[in-house]
Amino acid sequence: MPKRLRLTRRFPVAMTEDGYRRLKRFAKESTLEEGEALSFLFENFDSVLNEDTFGHRLKIFQTELPDRKK
Repeated sequence: MPKRLRLTRRFPVAMTEDGYRRLKRFAKESTLEEGEALSFLFENFDSVLNEDTFGHRLKIFQTELPDRKK
């Protein structure tokens, strides 16, 4: 029996413009609402993650973050 989708958590989220545009595009392409798309990504995080590039991309993001906050 499939799990029932219950959106039980709501929280304020700060996203970059690029990240939000990409989320909206993913949601549209997958015919999901934005909250459903985020739920899908986090529920399936390990299987959608490219482990070969994740660490490198994270370090780049962390390095650029202080400049992006200005």
